[in-house]
Amino acid sequence: MRVLVTGAAGFIGFNVSRHLLARGEQVLGIDSLNDYYDVRLKHDRLAELAKAGGAFRFAQVDFADDAALDAVLDGQQFDRIVHLGAQAGVRYSIENPRAYLRSNLAGHLNLLEVARHRQVEHMVYASSSSVYGGNDTLPFRVEDRVDQPLSLYAATKKADELMSETYAHLYRLPQTGLRFFTVYGPWGRPDMAMWLFTKAIFENRPINVFGEGQMRRDFTYIDDIVAGIVACLDNPPADDGTPKAGGSISPHRLYNIGNNRSEELGEMISLIEKACGRPAERNLMPMQAGDVRDTFADISAIQRDLGFEPRTTIAEGVPRFVDWYRTYHER
Repeated sequence: MRVLVTGAAGFIGFNVSRHLLARGEQVLGIDSLNDYYDVRLKHDRLAELAKAGGAFRFAQVDFADDAALDAVLDGQQFDRIVHLGAQAGVRYSIENPRAYLRSNLAGHLNLLEVARHRQVEHMVYASSSSVYGGNDTLPFRVEDRVDQPLSLYAATKKADELMSETYAHLYRLPQTGLRFFTVYGPWGRPDMAMWLFTKAIFENRPINVFGEGQMRRDFTYIDDIVAGIVACLDNPPADDGTPKAGGSISPHRLYNIGNNRSEELGEMISLIEKACGRPAERNLMPMQAGDVRDTFADISAIQRDLGFEPRTTIAEGVPRFVDWYRTYHER
């Protein structure tokens, strides 16, 4: 199989690419390599992927620029797309809204156009648990209404789902949208809480704990996320008129992909402290604008359809992340 992976230098895109290469697929990775966080980490991920030799090819391009994207893809062959590139981060969207409209809206449309004109077999794309917004009924189900976003980031991800539904209906383009729940693990993102807390503890600095520490998250280990993405990629939705997960009768389905557990933020911090071998000084802070207090994924649809079963608890996953973090920064 030949797969186009967007955001290949990003956290999830890198791990998906590495998994596909390990099982013998050919991967064409694209990424803009923007400076939302330290670009050196992105280059280090690409260096790992380059070890696969000719099975991995990379092109730097901003997929929100349709002309540049078309030029890069000209002459390239691929059967399926894993579209994981996006402008991430709830809090960043409050100060930098235009970055989200460009990458998450124009960029998503451009990938839909590529998929349509190339007649790809399947496009798997990243949505987010943020689409649930003000929903206070737990666990979050794909059948829940998601029309009250609390951030522009969430609004763009919901818009992506709507655009994908339109393309599935008009052009019978098979697609799977995945609502990710707080992904963490080795090679993770420096803007996420687990990285920020670990870095601060090793540097003997206090950590800012938002929501007065009374928040819960469905923390999902990267290996489980990759397993779910690949299971989706390998099994495109049928265009047979039957209702899919999320309610579509087009070849478009939506899944939650999480750990199916809602963990206290304080427990995650305690596990980091233990793995670091030292306590954290905790500054309790109020909730930040655009954030939600609790997340919890109902994964019954992806379990039923694809046999997805998350295997990694935070008691196992957090020490693995801290060990990787220590090793990476000691290189």
